[in-house]
Amino acid sequence: MSETADTKPSNFIRHIIDADMTSNKHGGRVQTRFPPEPNGYLHIGHAKSICLNFGLALDYHGVCTLRFDDTNPQKEELEFVEAIMKDVRWLGFEFDGHLHYASSYFDQLYGYAVQLIEQGDAYVCDLTAEQTREYRGTLTAPGQNSPYRDRSVDENLALFKRMRAGEFEDGSRVLRAKIDMASPNINLRDPAIYRIRRDVVHHQTGNAWSIYPMYDYAHCVSDAIEGVTHSLRTLEFEDHRPLYDWFLDSLQTEHHPQQIEFSRLNLQYAITSKRKLTKLVEEQLVDGWSDPRMPTISGMRRRGYPAAALREFCTRIGVTKADNSVEMDILESCIRENLNDNAPRVMAVLDPLKVVLTNYPADQTEQLTAPNHPQNEAMGTREIPFTQMLYIDRADFKEEANNKFKRLVKDKEVRLRNAYVIRCDEVIKDEQGEIVELNCSYDPATLGANPEGRKVKGVIHWVSAEHGVPAEIRLFDRLFNHPHPDTDKNIADFTTYLNPESLVTLTQSIVEPSLLATQDSQVYQFEREGYFCADSELSSADKLVFNRTITLRDTWANSNQN
Repeated sequence: MSETADTKPSNFIRHIIDADMTSNKHGGRVQTRFPPEPNGYLHIGHAKSICLNFGLALDYHGVCTLRFDDTNPQKEELEFVEAIMKDVRWLGFEFDGHLHYASSYFDQLYGYAVQLIEQGDAYVCDLTAEQTREYRGTLTAPGQNSPYRDRSVDENLALFKRMRAGEFEDGSRVLRAKIDMASPNINLRDPAIYRIRRDVVHHQTGNAWSIYPMYDYAHCVSDAIEGVTHSLRTLEFEDHRPLYDWFLDSLQTEHHPQQIEFSRLNLQYAITSKRKLTKLVEEQLVDGWSDPRMPTISGMRRRGYPAAALREFCTRIGVTKADNSVEMDILESCIRENLNDNAPRVMAVLDPLKVVLTNYPADQTEQLTAPNHPQNEAMGTREIPFTQMLYIDRADFKEEANNKFKRLVKDKEVRLRNAYVIRCDEVIKDEQGEIVELNCSYDPATLGANPEGRKVKGVIHWVSAEHGVPAEIRLFDRLFNHPHPDTDKNIADFTTYLNPESLVTLTQSIVEPSLLATQDSQVYQFEREGYFCADSELSSADKLVFNRTITLRDTWANSNQN
């Protein structure tokens, strides 16, 4: 974020801005905006737009506003407004003094609509929604003029004022722009500007309004009111640009921003359709918008993704005009690189197997010193209690194994991380033949080093049985098991591709006692297991719950090769 416009990777939007700066267009100003609709939580696609808009403003010493395009109170909630502000700040961007709402401009938007009527550029239409669709035409056939299109200016003004006064039923009338019903661009076939919504309460304006502006109208006019210079939108709005310009040209606004389209973020093994994300939440297929499996910013934050890693991801994938599909492992690589450098190391046993060191004093507790990061001395050290009874991971022991298995084997040795070399002498099983305990011996001469001539193949992690802390471990994986779950035309419902293994919960895990002091946002590397953080909603002083942020390596790439 400290890079300047000269050192940032270039793209076509920067080329446009550079040319505008050279020509002194907009008086040398650069002003962008991030304009979410508060009808859901932000997702990874929004993160790209946030980083682009706020990043450009920072690089060119301009302004980026956070503006809520809150024109549809039927679907909007204050909860979403607050969550969006939290997400933008968490990503590392501030908007103090530059927070706006389209609803703050409702009086001006209404005034501009009146101006369009007075100019003969808008009219009140009584067609039903079904009739409007019929009159609109198709992609290959032109539309037909509404029978109400030639109402007089005075009649339109009177009807529009009565719409505002709440005299008409919802859906009975709309205000439409008078453009061209034969236009090959359907967006220009007399689009709606205002619709009636009498019985809804707006989260900002309450019951003050009975009519609300349509998004395409409110968006461009709000841009002009704020003095935006470059209005950056995703490619699906490319066909809307002529309408954007028509409104501003017709109204002759002081400012006329340039709309520039860029490709949206299509991330494999994820969906970024707000409608489909809402379906997952409403049908309880996930645990709310902040479920760590969700591609929402709140879900990724809860899972432990670093904000810096998301910013790096958005920089790495770049900005283009071409639609593309971004591989999930690019995002995961950014997360691993960040956490490898910044996550302190600890030990946790996910599937415990008891180990008793028969030659270690039963009443002794030894405090061993371990580095918090093997390559970063500045992260310091911690004390780990070592006792006669330990836990190791069940997968780290076999009664018999070939030479490729570099962990503990019956009658062979292995090193305990940051501790001693131990040897398995006896395997104890229950009546069902399941291994329940290992009797081992330790070599007191091997703390911190191997005696000369001693060859020990492997190193495993462990936790003291006496001092270890019980924890619930939630192993999260990709939410979908198909790279394009919402674009497969052979499947009617994208939820068919939900990954049944996207969450596995372990309830018997043991972690080292230093994790009792963990913070919600702190991510740790559980040595040899992956990166984990305490769940911000479920973890407490009475119950530790850790979410797996990401594995140590890309296991999906390996599995897809098999």
